[in-house]
Amino acid sequence: IPCGIYDDPARIAAIAENITTIEKSMNQINELSAAEKPDYNQIVRWVDNKELHADDTMEIVTAYFMAQRLKPVVADSPAYTGYVRKLTLLHNVLVECMKAKQTTDLAHVEALRSLLAEFKAAYFAGDTK
Repeated sequence: IPCGIYDDPARIAAIAENITTIEKSMNQINELSAAEKPDYNQIVRWVDNKELHADDTMEIVTAYFMAQRLKPVVADSPAYTGYVRKLTLLHNVLVECMKAKQTTDLAHVEALRSLLAEFKAAYFAGDTK
């Protein structure tokens, strides 16, 4: 049941921390994989860590922001454009998390950071662009 106690800045900070952890995990996977004798146990641990933090981000996006915090807006309402923009940004975060789980391409980390910054600005400013 929703508890009614919401700490939106803490959720944004948690996502940002997850993104940093995903980045570190990717760097470690790449570094360990390039070794003359790769430590496959450590590589697997970093892959698991990367996926855990991507999944946590996806959970925050869907169960917290999409399900509890963004309230549906009537299509002819002045706030509708902002609502759709926020949902689109969150959907793109989900897609980038999925891509980050599939690869060690740091471009997905940068995309996640950019999307989070855009969402944070729109969410806290009540942006209706």
